[in-house]
Amino acid sequence: MGLPSVMVLPLLIVVFAGVYYVYNEVMRFMSKSMVRNKVVVITDAVSGMGSECARLFHEGGARLVLCGPSWDKLESLYDSLCSGSDPSKTFTPKLVLLDFSDMENISDVVTEIGECYGCVDVLICNSSMKVKAPVQNLSLEMDKTVMDVNYFGPITLAKGVLPLMITRRMGQFVLVNSIQGKLALPFRTCYAASKHAVQAFFDCLRAEVEEYGISVSTISHTFINAVAENGAPSQTPPTNPLWAYISSKLNTHGVTPSSLAHEIVRTVNRQNREVLLAHPVPWVALYIRSLLPSFFFAVVAAGVKDGAMDEQLK
Repeated sequence: MGLPSVMVLPLLIVVFAGVYYVYNEVMRFMSKSMVRNKVVVITDAVSGMGSECARLFHEGGARLVLCGPSWDKLESLYDSLCSGSDPSKTFTPKLVLLDFSDMENISDVVTEIGECYGCVDVLICNSSMKVKAPVQNLSLEMDKTVMDVNYFGPITLAKGVLPLMITRRMGQFVLVNSIQGKLALPFRTCYAASKHAVQAFFDCLRAEVEEYGISVSTISHTFINAVAENGAPSQTPPTNPLWAYISSKLNTHGVTPSSLAHEIVRTVNRQNREVLLAHPVPWVALYIRSLLPSFFFAVVAAGVKDGAMDEQLK
């Protein structure tokens, strides 16, 4: 007796769901085995996403070098990682004080990182300073500070670690960057400029170091929604219909620290060159920016003129 046609679709769904489940379980197991014993440096381990990322790599048996601008927060993260871990399966993390706004000490930090284990397998650059304000309200001093944290700091550290990787002819750089490294939005002039700059640096670096067996990965994500579970704060909706739709999508979507951390682990394992972690609206905006720039600029300008945008800046 043949299978009734009405049962074909449900059966296919069950089969595909089963395959997807098995695939995820296999990849989860491989992700832990592939990072074991690797020296992984996280530049901002005390952030929500950085601490989640540290937890995943620690559980996978990586040798962690945790960096951050606050020693108290680093020690707190250290205690939380070590308290519930199995010493026979995990390594005790190393702590390094790192503040990209203090560029004078970066060379000492590079030396200290190199002395932790004598090598670096993976450098995760996830430090970031966000600024949102009209351009006329931002001083040049603020512009320079943002560029130090988002651009000069990461590339100085990358240049310092690069000789260690070239000597061993292996290693990976992972840049956790904002989607504004590809798509600039109003009121984020210095922030978007710094993200564009660091994106370009690592894109160039990727081609230059490939002959040494070194890979470069970039992850461009939308805003990190640390309070996704609690819902977005209520705001006055924009009056422009098109901008109201785009704004609603941007405000109700985002990347949670956990999902971004898992994506970083997957990127390290698969050595993906470029990952765009975003919902459909930013994807469409990127295409419109490239194919219909005049339309894109008109929509963005309409959003700037909207009174609700001014209200969000207060």
